[in-house]
Amino acid sequence: MNYFVSKKQLSEKIGLSPETFKRYRLTGIWEEGIHWQRINSRTTLYNLTLILDWIANRYDPQVHKRAIDTYLQSLPSNQPQKKGRKAN
Repeated sequence: MNYFVSKKQLSEKIGLSPETFKRYRLTGIWEEGIHWQRINSRTTLYNLTLILDWIANRYDPQVHKRAIDTYLQSLPSNQPQKKGRKAN
């Protein structure tokens, strides 16, 4: 299950500072829309499940890429449409 957490919650879970998160975002280590989401100008949320996977597999990017692919496939927008009548 993937869920998003605040920088404070992420810091408590993985023991890194919010400044480190910002550096990972700005340098592209963590991808927007995958590892983090900008909700508005003051709020950024982090995908805890994928970040924990990234930590575990940071030296094996192909393994982490599989986790990203699985996450993207699980999104409601990537589910097959049900056949039948369209809603009005």
